[in-house]
Amino acid sequence: MKKDRLLFFRLPSLIIFGLFLFVFCVPSPVLAKMKEIRVWGGTAADHKDKKGRKWYGAQKDKQDWGGFVKLLPKTASAQGTPLTDDADKLRKKHGYDEELFFHVSWAANPDTVKYEFKTGKGVFDVTYMVREHWSPNNRGYDIIIEGDVVEELYVTPGRSEIDIMTYEGIEVKDGELDFECIGNPKTGKGDLNPMFSALEIVPSKLAVDAQKKLTTFWGYIKGQENIN
Repeated sequence: MKKDRLLFFRLPSLIIFGLFLFVFCVPSPVLAKMKEIRVWGGTAADHKDKKGRKWYGAQKDKQDWGGFVKLLPKTASAQGTPLTDDADKLRKKHGYDEELFFHVSWAANPDTVKYEFKTGKGVFDVTYMVREHWSPNNRGYDIIIEGDVVEELYVTPGRSEIDIMTYEGIEVKDGELDFECIGNPKTGKGDLNPMFSALEIVPSKLAVDAQKKLTTFWGYIKGQENIN
């Protein structure tokens, strides 16, 4: 009788737990295999930032982390030219080193900037960073991740200004995240040469939060079992 009563009281919790698993949970083995990858443009040298994170030089292909696809991007440097005050405040707010905005990897339209990153399967957040110096407010292109246009008709900011944009919940089914920038004449801009300063790819906070909630919820159920 006591056992039946215990099952009765646990049943609603078990139902909710099952729904949570079905709707929200990313299996922990998948989460464990998802990789963080950071690259900075315009150089083949790696960079260790002030937080101890490694940024791979983007001017490489066929690396353990991935690399450019087919065409080696061109490079340009604005090192020695300071960011605007607003740009410097923005990069500090997001916790990124100034060095990440020294160089860019770019392509001469109609060529594109294209990369593959060996992230593993899962859901990721991708942060795109760029610093404009050569064509202020006059460079237009599309940003494409996993075949989807995540930023259409993008126009870079003013001279020595930066943009930092994060695209959340990017699903990777084949283990490699595809990234590409393509010049788009519909922007109406005179410079259609796409570029980036840095890219940061991390397991999506949505997936990580779901895993934490799962652990907390399971702990609650076990606690209820002990009480009963």
